[in-house]
Amino acid sequence: MDDLRVSARLLVPDAELSERFSRSSGPGGQGVNTADTRVELSFDLARSPAVPDDLRGRMLARLDDRLVSGVVTVAASEHRTQLANRRAARERLASLLRDAAAPPPKPRRRTRPTRGSVERRLSAKSRRSETKRGRRGQGWD
Repeated sequence: MDDLRVSARLLVPDAELSERFSRSSGPGGQGVNTADTRVELSFDLARSPAVPDDLRGRMLARLDDRLVSGVVTVAASEHRTQLANRRAARERLASLLRDAAAPPPKPRRRTRPTRGSVERRLSAKSRRSETKRGRRGQGWD
């Protein structure tokens, strides 16, 4: 297959990807016991020269719970053919790495509530208070 394009800044060479094939569960007919259609695709994120250093720290932090010794692994077994599962695993890995490499969101700018929203909130509170006050003292204790 071809190199894995994650983003404009990150292209993972095919040589750095490791594929393992195994038997897949699910449908498959007569060939279900012989075809190794499940694909496990692994990428050594911690030691890859293809990952820029400024992205590596962010990606390692974001994928910390998915990493085993710096290696991220995805599996695909939803298709009946090995080729379709290979494509699915590559797409899944690219999406995972793309999300991990995305820049952090801009910090939220604090804003004051509008006068109208404050008035609506306070009037709703007083209406609710009035409703609850009306329930008191009717001997339902």
